Amino acid sequence: MRIQVRRTGGFAGIERRAEVDTSGRADADEWHALARRVMTAGRGAPPAGVPDGFSYRITVDGRSVYCADPRLTEEQRELIRRVLKEGA
Repeated sequence: MRIQVRRTGGFAGIERRAEVDTSGRADADEWHALARRVMTAGRGAPPAGVPDGFSYRITVDGRSVYCADPRLTEEQRELIRRVLKEGA
């Protein structure tokens, strides 16, 4: 499973992207379960954000959903944090 996160917005407006490929990872099942929950809770179109807040596009195996601060679910927040931290 390929999980991609694209973050835009914020005070400086700098875009950040990262991707994690779960193939061969010992914790792949954990990533898959989290990604499924995030995809279920995501929106098909970018939601309205707040000034200087971040907006996110989360793509799992070619299917994208959108979310924005401050209305992230705990699962969205966790997946975004992990992909931006561990991804390339």
